[in-house]
Amino acid sequence: MSQLGASLMCADFLNLGSQIQSLEKGNIDFYHIDIMDGQFVDNFALSIDFIKAIRPTTQKLIDVHLMVKNPDRYIKLLADAGSDSVSIHSEVTPHLQASLQKIKDCGMKAGVALNPATKIEHLDYVADKMDLLLLMTVNPGFAGQKFIPTMYQKIADAKKWIHQHNPNIVIEVDGNIGASTIPECHKNGAEMYVLGTSALFRKENTIEKNIEITRALFV
Repeated sequence: MSQLGASLMCADFLNLGSQIQSLEKGNIDFYHIDIMDGQFVDNFALSIDFIKAIRPTTQKLIDVHLMVKNPDRYIKLLADAGSDSVSIHSEVTPHLQASLQKIKDCGMKAGVALNPATKIEHLDYVADKMDLLLLMTVNPGFAGQKFIPTMYQKIADAKKWIHQHNPNIVIEVDGNIGASTIPECHKNGAEMYVLGTSALFRKENTIEKNIEITRALFV
């Protein structure tokens, strides 16, 4: 079943409490938290303290995307803050298998995030440790970018790879996910959708209405 997640990096921080209330009323499936250190990507975003602040407000899954140079140092802290899943980048993790095991040992689901240019085949040796495959459909770091069209085929290729290596892995997509991109992503095998400025936080409708409109794309 398709799951819709709110990218809180794209929320209005001056009205975050009321927006989370709207997301809860609209029955969003999960919250996506981007943590950046200004080194792996040229931006900073959110934090472990941010997770601690929102954890008491929701029972929904908190899904963390770590865009940092040294993810291992944050894994235990993320678990203690109440995170449910953590995805780390294969591009910067020297001992990916050990890092994924550390995430699982802390009681969280383990994911690998891939930049658009990174090949899925690089993950053959860690497929058994993975719960999630987070496919970036834009280059990570900033909201508001355009979807890279070749990522549709990458999603389809990922689905085949999962069937061969670990059918329990769930494909999550992030980057300009909205009405113009969701149908093809869904057709090719995506299951979790990170929604930001392209779908969820569009100001012409309420957040609840935007969730309703987006869910209708799967009917």
